Amino acid sequence: MQRQGSALILGSASPRRSAILSELGIAFRVLPADVVEEQARGESWSDYLERVVREKLAAVADRVGGAGDFSGILVADTIVLVDQDVLGKPSDPDEAVALLSRLVGRSHRVFTRYAISRAAAPAEIALARSVESIVTMRTASAEEIRAYASTGEGLDKAGAYAAQGIGQFLIERIEGSYSNVVGLPACEVVRDLCRVGLLERYP
Repeated sequence: MQRQGSALILGSASPRRSAILSELGIAFRVLPADVVEEQARGESWSDYLERVVREKLAAVADRVGGAGDFSGILVADTIVLVDQDVLGKPSDPDEAVALLSRLVGRSHRVFTRYAISRAAAPAEIALARSVESIVTMRTASAEEIRAYASTGEGLDKAGAYAAQGIGQFLIERIEGSYSNVVGLPACEVVRDLCRVGLLERYP
C-alpha cells in the first residue's frame, strides 16, 4: 500500500518497465534518466552495470525538483551477456540478425540491476540489487532469424529480442525471473520497495 499522493518515480522510458509496475498496481510517474548506456573500454560488464545504474539515479535525482510529491526513485538497466560480451540494442535489422545469430541454439544470461532511493535523499542509493536469469533459445534457421529481425520488434531491446512478444517463439526455457528478462524483476522489486519503506504492505 502506498500513501496517497506519494507516487514512485520511475527513471526509465521503457514501456516494459512501466507495464510491469502498472500490472503490480504500483502508482508511479515516469521521469527518464538521460544517460549514455555505453560500456567503457576495459570496463567489466558488472562494473558497467553498476555504474550506469548509479548514473541514472543521479540524473533523475537532479530532475526531481519539479516532480512534485513523490516517495522515492526507481532506476534500472538490463543487459544480455554471452561469452562475457554485453549485447546492446541493434541499430538496424542487419545488426539484429548478427546479435540473434550469437544467441540461438544456446543459453545466455540476462541481468537487471536496479537501485531505489527515498525522497528525503533522492541521489543516495537506499538499496540496489542485480538479478540474473538464464535464457535458452532453440536452434533457428537463418531464414527465421532474418524474418524475426525484419519485424523490428527487437530494435530497441538488448540482445535484439522481446521475451514478451514475437520473440517468444525462439525461447525454449527461462531459468529465474521472467519479468527480469522483460526489464524489471517484479518479485524482487516489490520486496525491496517494502524493505526501504516505499510500500507499507503488499498487496
